[in-house]
Amino acid sequence: MSLNSSVTQSPGRVHPELTPVMLNHAAWVTPDAELTADFYTRILGMEIASTVFDIHAPVGGEQIPFFHIFFRMKDGSTLAFFEAPGLPPRPHPSHPAYHIFDHIALQAESREEVIEWKSWLESNGVAVFGPTDHKGLIFSIYFDDPVGIRLEITTPLDPDWNRHTEIGKADLAMWSATKRKAQLEGCDARAALTELVRELRKR
Repeated sequence: MSLNSSVTQSPGRVHPELTPVMLNHAAWVTPDAELTADFYTRILGMEIASTVFDIHAPVGGEQIPFFHIFFRMKDGSTLAFFEAPGLPPRPHPSHPAYHIFDHIALQAESREEVIEWKSWLESNGVAVFGPTDHKGLIFSIYFDDPVGIRLEITTPLDPDWNRHTEIGKADLAMWSATKRKAQLEGCDARAALTELVRELRKR
């Protein structure tokens, strides 16, 4: 499926009023709701927020009996899971990058709290990667939940970390132009982008 198959793109158009208010929830499939609930309540300290039962999928209406459970964080945002018995096992990613890059980040109060999370998780037998300082932007650790979903505990180091809009626009334009130029010239886009990053790191 192409990225444009379900959305009609209108380049240059911006709705003056529509921006989502906040993250309501992010959802995944779990083979064991009870195991998932133990991890997110006991290890991550969330509370069960809501549950839903049904025999029809919420989109499309296909008959799939499921149990839907939500876990609440301090600010009211939630993570959610579906258990649908009879589904085949989750497929392995076709490249390790998908497991490294696909994740959801949960915010901690401070750098010290991130370190405290690392100790707590490891004391409960959870393998933790990091901490990692993302070039002064955020400070993070990474780990997997019991069904292999990658999570991050992070805290901002830069108080304006999510307000660098103009720099972000310029960086996106530079990345895209480099990739497009390489493709048009029949060159290796990955090599061209690697060289771009190396040059930027010298600055």
